[in-house]
Amino acid sequence: MTHLPKFSVALLHPRYWLLWPGIGLLWLVVQLPYPLIYRLGTALGRLAMRLMTRRAKIAYRNLELCFPEKSEQERHQLIKQNFESVGMGLMETGMAWFWPARRIARWTDSIGVEHIRAVQAQKRGILLIGIHFLTLEMGARMFGMNEPGIGVYRPNDNPVIDWLQTWGRLRSNKDMIDRKDLKGMVRALKKGDVIWYAPDHDYGPASSVFVTFFAVEQAATTSGTWMLAKMSKACIVPFVPRRKPDGKGYELIILPPECDPPLDDPQTTALWMNHIVEKCILMAPEQYMWMHRRFKSRPPGVPSRYE
Repeated sequence: MTHLPKFSVALLHPRYWLLWPGIGLLWLVVQLPYPLIYRLGTALGRLAMRLMTRRAKIAYRNLELCFPEKSEQERHQLIKQNFESVGMGLMETGMAWFWPARRIARWTDSIGVEHIRAVQAQKRGILLIGIHFLTLEMGARMFGMNEPGIGVYRPNDNPVIDWLQTWGRLRSNKDMIDRKDLKGMVRALKKGDVIWYAPDHDYGPASSVFVTFFAVEQAATTSGTWMLAKMSKACIVPFVPRRKPDGKGYELIILPPECDPPLDDPQTTALWMNHIVEKCILMAPEQYMWMHRRFKSRPPGVPSRYE
């Protein structure tokens, strides 16, 4: 487990001096009124789309693979909205880490909190499915304000960023746990804790099975969901942190729990989990992290989908 980190003077080493003004600028920007932050964030995203051409191509390719029924015009429109969401995602990271709880609560509608209470009444742990929306950091903060949990994360190689993200994420949550610490996750779930877990990215073939995701057959999907659910007997609870249009705030949508998931084998569980992830993505497709190479891992001898 990673508890609230102590600030070290080593973080002020000259090699990190360029980082601190950027962090300070982000802090200043998120002190602005939220409607203005929204306009700045979406404008930044439109600029990013012009500069991040490789990522834009990856996002477009993912949309081609997942939604072959969409027209080229529909995909380009979705890419534009997606990059506006990318810009807002940076702003929301600052908001999640620097805003006081009362300000976040003012802009948030929480829906479905009773599902968490129902699972807790059964004295069971909660495997909280928090997929990679661009509102991810805000989602973790909003959820933690309702029910503090434990976040699964990959420690950042830069100690300043690692300190800052840990500090920010623990403002409304209990602990952080390394994504490699499977035993620690199981222990926490058996104690009745909430573990935030993201099963939607491609984490490599070694820890994955190949099952269908949207229109893509043989998509590498983590087998971790199967292992965690089988070993801990936790309930699985998906949630969606959805940004409202036109700078009107956020919805934290907690979906009904799945306390008896199919656990016959890793493939069955992964396919079932992908269907849940698909349902969540379709609630706000423009806010999902499409620029990630979701389908980079392929079965042996099968060509890349990104060439």
